[in-house]
Amino acid sequence: MIPMTLDTIAQVVGARPHDVLDPKVLVTAASAVDSREVVPGGLFVATAGAHVDGHDYAAAAIAAGAVAVLASRPVGVPALVVEDVQLAIGLLAKHVLEHISPAVIGLTGSVGKTTTKDLLAQVLERHAATVATDRSFNNELGLPLTVLRADATTRYLVLEMGAGRKGDLTYLTGLAPPQVGLVLNVGTAHVERLGTGPADIAEAKGELVEALPADGFALLNADDRYVMSMAVRTKAQIMLYGRPPEAHVRAENVRMADRARAAFTLVTPSGRAPVELDLIGEHQVSNALAAAAVATALGLGAAEIAAGLNAARRRSAGRLEIVERPDGITVVNDAYNASPESMRAGLRAVKALAGARRTVAVLGAMGQQADASRARHAEIGRLVAELRYDVLIAVGAGDPLAMAEAAESSDQGVAVHTADDVADALRLATALLEPGDVVFVKASSEIGLGALAQAIL
Repeated sequence: MIPMTLDTIAQVVGARPHDVLDPKVLVTAASAVDSREVVPGGLFVATAGAHVDGHDYAAAAIAAGAVAVLASRPVGVPALVVEDVQLAIGLLAKHVLEHISPAVIGLTGSVGKTTTKDLLAQVLERHAATVATDRSFNNELGLPLTVLRADATTRYLVLEMGAGRKGDLTYLTGLAPPQVGLVLNVGTAHVERLGTGPADIAEAKGELVEALPADGFALLNADDRYVMSMAVRTKAQIMLYGRPPEAHVRAENVRMADRARAAFTLVTPSGRAPVELDLIGEHQVSNALAAAAVATALGLGAAEIAAGLNAARRRSAGRLEIVERPDGITVVNDAYNASPESMRAGLRAVKALAGARRTVAVLGAMGQQADASRARHAEIGRLVAELRYDVLIAVGAGDPLAMAEAAESSDQGVAVHTADDVADALRLATALLEPGDVVFVKASSEIGLGALAQAIL
């Protein structure tokens, strides 16, 4: 955060100060929406959520060191009161960006955003000061909070951009105009809100490349035809990444190394270099190539990019997070979220990791799949059987039952169990697990299977 007085912030966001003793006091640290994450010298951004109202924690935030609260009503402690907190924090982020000059990288896609963002950040921060989205803070609040962590020393600003509906990326790119835009893929995540199919999702995701300047770079996945269709929507220079030989940044000699880690030869315009990732699953090759494409557009060479990818580690919890129990049971927690694409990739990766070991899949619902939801859950059930998982525990009523029925009817020998809820699933898993098992836990975040994965551990 660049230091700013409360008075200046009030002018930028159109706020009315309440209980502010000194309007010239400086805000010098990052902002937070969780009072437990307040750092001394920062702002506390009070928002009203579905279950918790941040205004109720204003006093605790000030006690933890916040200079003031950005709020929609007076809270009895120093506050800048605005009509719309979300709009105000966006205006503040936009103001900060106008006074610093990092290279802004925006990335979007249906799956893989957070992993790609984490890989890219670890490549770039070896080269220069880098600020990247924390966890999946990729929406109208999370993106401004990321921007406000940047300061005059920041060279690269990596912004994960989520699109729950059409217009979201237009809004986010308006707050933080990118010079480099990366589109990973078009899948079925958020199809319920974005439209009826991939073309509607592509329409929304393509808002990112439309926002790029003529001297910027649009990095498109050559393996995804819907992403490739966005080429006509941008005036920026296009760089392709993927498996095809025409891709500017591509992978050759792709293979699975020890413990299901993906390895390949990275090929860029600057040369070739070997890559061996510390992440499981062949699908990680595409994520790594996406990060490499951004780094290439920013001027890094193949050897430097490969070194960063080889040293990169998983940063975000709940994404193919591997933990070993003392009795040899391996838990793979991928329960942060789920779509058909990520479910398929995870199932294959865990099966490759397990080798000859016994495999148990604890799977819940994939949200926002619209009218095709039951059919897509059944497809996942059939894949569980085709991959020859030993045990499936389908958690929840409705669509997970279709998953269970499909797995059972495939007649591949998978032992199928159903659980009413997370607690029931935990009881089942505890009874069924054997030493040496590999357990894959995945569902959309609202199902709460992350807590089950932690409980198994």
